[in-house]
Amino acid sequence: MSDLSDRFSTEFREEHRAVRDGLLDLAGSFEQGDLDQARQLLNQIAGLTGPHFRYEEEALYPALVPIFGQVHVESLYRDHDGAISGAQRLVELASQDSLTDADTREAVGLIQSILPHVSDCDGLSIMVERLDDDEVVRIFDARDQCLDAGLDLITWAQEIRKPPQLQPAG
Repeated sequence: MSDLSDRFSTEFREEHRAVRDGLLDLAGSFEQGDLDQARQLLNQIAGLTGPHFRYEEEALYPALVPIFGQVHVESLYRDHDGAISGAQRLVELASQDSLTDADTREAVGLIQSILPHVSDCDGLSIMVERLDDDEVVRIFDARDQCLDAGLDLITWAQEIRKPPQLQPAG
């Protein structure tokens, strides 16, 4: 494993840990009926996931097509579709004045449906180990650009996100 792919794995894992922790805290906020905290956490999570999803879709996923094939990479995009849809619904639920028991169950269920993508996606870093250093640099460059743009998940999804470009990068 090169120093670059090792650095990628470390940073990628830290991003996923932050999202995991935010989602688990969010579930607790919904369960406690603390909508102010839920809104704060949703903003925090959206700020983390906007740049993360963006560089995954714009650089990482296309680079993984030669390894996984187009069919699996398309499923990664669909996972993002589901997470974005779930995030939008969570924002709607958190913007209410109060929650019914059904709202709370729905919110927690949505969070639980997103969490497997977080853990599954973290495993992609072992595939990045197989990419050449030039490709890893391209992914890091895309990551830096996405972080600099600083778009939250919903803004990016509604204003910038494009259909998948699945031709191998390079």
